[in-house]
Amino acid sequence: MGQTQGKHKSHAKHATLQTRGDEHEKPEATTGRRPPTTPAAAAAMDTFFLSHGSPTLSIDETIPARHFFKSWLPAAIAGSEPPRAILVVSGHWETATPAVNVIRGNNDTIYDFYGFPKSMYQLKYPAPGAPDLAKRTKELLEQGGFGPVKEDRSRGLDHGAWVPLMLMYPEADIPVCQLSVQTDRDGTYHYNLGKALAPLRNEGVLILGSGSATHNLRKIGAPDAPVAQWASEFDTWLKDSLLSGRYDDVNRFEEKAPCGRMAHPQPDHFYPLHVALGAAGDESKAEQIHSSWSNATLSYASYRFTTKS
Repeated sequence: MGQTQGKHKSHAKHATLQTRGDEHEKPEATTGRRPPTTPAAAAAMDTFFLSHGSPTLSIDETIPARHFFKSWLPAAIAGSEPPRAILVVSGHWETATPAVNVIRGNNDTIYDFYGFPKSMYQLKYPAPGAPDLAKRTKELLEQGGFGPVKEDRSRGLDHGAWVPLMLMYPEADIPVCQLSVQTDRDGTYHYNLGKALAPLRNEGVLILGSGSATHNLRKIGAPDAPVAQWASEFDTWLKDSLLSGRYDDVNRFEEKAPCGRMAHPQPDHFYPLHVALGAAGDESKAEQIHSSWSNATLSYASYRFTTKS
């Protein structure tokens, strides 16, 4: 059984997972410098929540979600032009107050899991750091009342960032910065934190929340097991709530959702969704762009959030 580590606060276990279930997809040379804000600036970018599942997504061609992530560029899911930089909010980085990694040069690849095939520890994703984006993120958060924001000058990319990104942007040529989550806070806090980051969308920055729609690793089933009822109920509630714009219910999922605490005994893998959702704004429109299942209880449901024009 493989396990994950290196979340800098708590440790989550991962089985070596295989997938089953339904798949639903809707296909639709950069620097880390902050661009000038001008009337001719590009349209605001959509934000996304991605369920990254098992670290074996990096090597296992049988995982349906892998093919979704590999379709990212060909299907132009985030648009026809590459982002200037990427801000990843990963469920694998927890801190007491917000933190950003300020990396000059290339990001290190963090292997925050163990017990997996040796080939996974030979993978590299040396995307450039995005120090200017890190500074801009810190500036926005502190202006929004979310300070102090710590600058981590040594931390690379954990697998919540590099595993999906190696499939989405395989050239590793787009600068990447990570932002941590605060698991002693709630969904509303993270939604409002995301709102403070909204200006980044007009500055060519792709904001990605990377976690899991359901994440109870103590309830992982056999590879071919049917989807557990509680997991299906929560996943369906989440989709219905997002698509109907009931964002306050999503923020208060522990009291509003069926089986909320079963789906997320710890909130670390759900809070990235709240940040991405908040960054798109109260009037945003949600769209499910992928759905598949692994090991009875792990949903790979992923969403796009588009600001209404």
